[in-house]
Order: sequence, then structure tokens, then C-alpha cells
Amino acid sequence: MSLIKELKENYEVYKERDPAIRTYWDVLLYPCFHVMRAHRKAHKLWEEGKTFEARLISQRAARKTGIEIHPGAKIGKGFFIDHGTGVVIGETCEIGDNVTLYQGVTLGGTGKEQGKRHPTLEDGVMVSAGAKVLGSIRIGANSKIGAGSVVLKDVPPNCTVVGVPGRVVRMKNKVVPRDTIDQTNLPDPILQDMKVFQRVNNELINRMIAVEEEIRRLQEKNEGGGKISDPAMFADSVHVGTEGRKSADANAEVRYCESAHLKEKHNYEIRPEEREYEEVQDCIFADYI
Repeated sequence: MSLIKELKENYEVYKERDPAIRTYWDVLLYPCFHVMRAHRKAHKLWEEGKTFEARLISQRAARKTGIEIHPGAKIGKGFFIDHGTGVVIGETCEIGDNVTLYQGVTLGGTGKEQGKRHPTLEDGVMVSAGAKVLGSIRIGANSKIGAGSVVLKDVPPNCTVVGVPGRVVRMKNKVVPRDTIDQTNLPDPILQDMKVFQRVNNELINRMIAVEEEIRRLQEKNEGGGKISDPAMFADSVHVGTEGRKSADANAEVRYCESAHLKEKHNYEIRPEEREYEEVQDCIFADYI
């Protein structure tokens, strides 16, 4: 393949995923272009059994570009690494077509496996900046790995992974477009769970305030000579006899929680949780998911 033809083909791929590119010649400024040219040569030598020559080419390319791709890795068409500094791709990695990686991504092993010990990325996968995909796992087609995530288990197709360790969520069974490279509008299940816990906690505080006010009212009524309809309910707070008698120690103080935030009532409403996603409980890879 001539250099001009190769530049044109890569230009179409890069332009689709990086708005910074302007002309065909800009392709020469991308580390991805140079490291992939070196990788194709190194991979061919690796398959021929010339492992030292293959590693020599890959290590030279790594020093020049900051991208380390083992010559044994299998990479499909339309592969794109944006920026690329710190990207590491292991020996037994298998990468499908139209896959996009960003800086700081590691497709590595766990250090405990033999044989196939690196991940497999199917077509259309996007791995955001700083994410780590470790072990002999499979990332399903069109899935997204959020920035900084650590993925240790299989990911079904058309899913998003966020967090450490990575939590797999499915975007309401919607198919993720191949040309979508949005790294920011990702779900945050931990944040949404915290908001739910906060609403529940506020409601419990309000109920506790209401109970304390009721206890106080019943105590005042009891001290004024009235009778409590159900003394057993408040036996721990107000000692009431079976005949409606006053407590043996009428002047004893009843202990209330006097925290400032408990004195002030807030009208928080517990609304049904409206997620934009559903968490995938069973992360075993399967085509039907």
C-alpha cells in the first residue's frame, strides 16, 4: 500500500473520531499512525517466529511514540488511539474493528494467568482515558469503558462500565452507535445511590422528629393529669402505671436528641428512583444480552 493511500484511509478513520485533524498530512503527526505501521511489521515477524526482531521493532516504536504494543497482539481495522501516551497492549490481546483507545489505557494481564491472559475487545469498543482492562476477559461490541475504570470481568455488548472496580450498566438496552465517542455523559450509579440514601435518611429524621414531638406531647398531658391511651408504646420514655398514674419520678427529664439538624424539619420527598440505566447483575458474557 502506498503512503498516500494509507494516509487517506487513516484520515477518514481519524476524522470520524477526532475533530482536531484538518488534512491528510495531519495523519503523520499522530503517534497512532506510526506505532501501527511498526506493529504490522512486528506482528508479521512474530508470526514467522522471529520474536527478537519483532520485539526490537515494537520497543523502538514504544520509545518514539509512548505507545507499547506487543507484537503478538491482534488488531483489526479502523483502530485509533487518540494522543496515546502510556497506552499498553499485551501479547494475547485481540482487538476488533473500529476500536478507540485514549491515553493511559492498559490492556494487560493479572500476572496469574497462562496462555490467553489479556482481554479481547470486540468491534466498536471505546476505552476512555486511564482505564485498565485486566485479565482474559471479553468486552462486548459497542461497549464503553469510562475514564479511570478498572475492568476485571466480562462486559456484555452495548454496555457502559464505570467505577473501581468497574460496575457494568446497560443503557436501557439501547445499542450504542459506533461513532459515539462521548466520554463524559456516563451514568454514575454510586452517586445516584447516595442521593437515594440521602432522601431516605432525611425522611427517617423527619419521622423521628414527629415521634419525639408526640412523646413530648404525651408526657405533658400525663404530667397534667391526663391519661395515655397506650402507655406501653412509650414505656421507655415515660413511666406510666396501669391505672394512668404518674411516673414515680415526675420531675425526671426525658432525653431527646437535640442536634440542630434534627430540630429543623424539612419536607423531603422520597421519589421513585429514575435511573437512566439498569445495573447488570450477571456479567457473564452472552450474545443474547
